[in-house]
Amino acid sequence: MGRKRMQGADVPVYNGPMSSPDKTVHVIGAGPAGLTAAERLARAGVAVVVHEAMPSPARKFLMAGRGGLNLTHTEPLEGFTGRYGEASGTVAGWLQRFSPTHLIGWAEGLGQPVFTGSSGRVFPRAMKASPLLRAWLGRLAELGVEVRTRSRWSGRRDGGWVFDTLDGERVERPDAVVLALGGASWPRLGSDGGWRPWLVAEGVEVAPFRPSNVGFDVAWSEVFADRFAGQPLKPVALTFGEVTVRGEAMVTRYGLEGGAVYALSAALREAVERDGSATLTVDLRPDLTIEQLAGRLARPRGKDSVSNWLRKAAGLSPVGAGLLREIPGDLPAGADKLARRIKAVRLTLTGVQGLARAISSAGGVRLDAVDDRLMLKAVPGVFVAGEMLDWEAPTGGYLLQASMASGVVAAEGVLDWLAGDGRTGA
Repeated sequence: MGRKRMQGADVPVYNGPMSSPDKTVHVIGAGPAGLTAAERLARAGVAVVVHEAMPSPARKFLMAGRGGLNLTHTEPLEGFTGRYGEASGTVAGWLQRFSPTHLIGWAEGLGQPVFTGSSGRVFPRAMKASPLLRAWLGRLAELGVEVRTRSRWSGRRDGGWVFDTLDGERVERPDAVVLALGGASWPRLGSDGGWRPWLVAEGVEVAPFRPSNVGFDVAWSEVFADRFAGQPLKPVALTFGEVTVRGEAMVTRYGLEGGAVYALSAALREAVERDGSATLTVDLRPDLTIEQLAGRLARPRGKDSVSNWLRKAAGLSPVGAGLLREIPGDLPAGADKLARRIKAVRLTLTGVQGLARAISSAGGVRLDAVDDRLMLKAVPGVFVAGEMLDWEAPTGGYLLQASMASGVVAAEGVLDWLAGDGRTGA
C-alpha cells in the first residue's frame, strides 16, 4: 500500500461566545462524538462531565481500530459529502466546521502522526486506536473534563437527569446536555438504542433502526461454504444498479461481507427489504478487459485441472474459481463467454444480517427533529451528536469523520445556547 505523509492543520477556532466557568454541561456517551463535544466545550471554558455506561470509554472506537484505525479519507469534499446519501446536505454543513484536514491536524496535535494509503484512507501511523485514545483522554483530563464510567442515564425526573451508578442513583441538573449515545449496532459495546423510548415520549421523531455496513445472505452450497468461508475475494469490483465499487469482499458461511459490500449496503438493504432479494454483480478480474481476459483463456489448457487452468490463465484464486462454480450449470464453453462470466458473476442476496452484526446503523433522531445547532426542537437545551442521528455512510473514514464533526457542531450549539442567543430550536 502506497503511503504519503499528511501534514496536519490546526483545529478550527470557535469564534462564537465563550462561556463562564460556572456553566456545567453533561455529555452522555463517551464515544468519538461525545468526547469531541466534551473537548470543544472544555476549551470554551465550560465545566464538562462525561457519562459512560460501560466500564471504559470509547469501546466501539477501540474495536474499530483493531484492524487499523481508519480516521478519515482524502477524497475531495464534493465526493466526500456525497457518501452520506439523503443526509449529504446536512453533513456537508458539519464538515465545514470539522473537515478531514481538521481531523488530521487534531490527531497529529495529540502526537499521533498519520499517513494516507493508496486508497485515500487516512490512518494513524501506529495503526491502532489505543495510543490515540490514551492521548485524547489525557488531553481531556488536562482540560478538566470529568469522565464518569459505569454511569448509566436512566431518564429524567423533576427537571433532573437521573443516572444509575455503582454508588446508587444520582440526579444531576446541568445547564445543558449533549446526547451522544450511539445508534443500535454492536450492542455489546454499549450502543443498544435504549434511549429511543425516552425521546419518543418527549415528542422527538425517531426513525426505526436498520443495519448499515453489514453483510448479506447468499445461499452457498455446503461444499463452497465449508471450503471458502473466511477467505477474501480480492481485488474485485462489485456492481449494483449504476454504482460500481472496487475493493475486497469476504466470504462467510452466511454470505458476503467486507468493505466493498459495505459501500453498497444502503442500496442493497433497501432492495432486499423491498423486493426480498437483490442481484449483486461481481467482477473477479477488474484489472483486465473482457478482450484481454479472453485472450489469456484462449491459450491451450493442456493437462491442467480446471482450477489450475483458471489460476494460471485467468489469475483466479481458488475462492474465485469456486465462486464461478456456484453459478448453476457448467462453465461456459469458449474463451469469450467464459471471460464474460468471470467479469460478471451474478449473486442473489436473499437477506440482511441484523443490527448485532452491523458495523453501524441507519435510523435514529430524524434530522428535521433538530435545528442547525443539533438541538432537539422538542427539548430545548438538549443536543444530539453522532450515530444517534438519522444518517449513514460507508466505512472508509466517513463514519468517524461525520461523528466527530457532529460533536463539534453540537458543542458550538451548546455554547450559543448558554450565551442566550434567543433561539429555542425552531
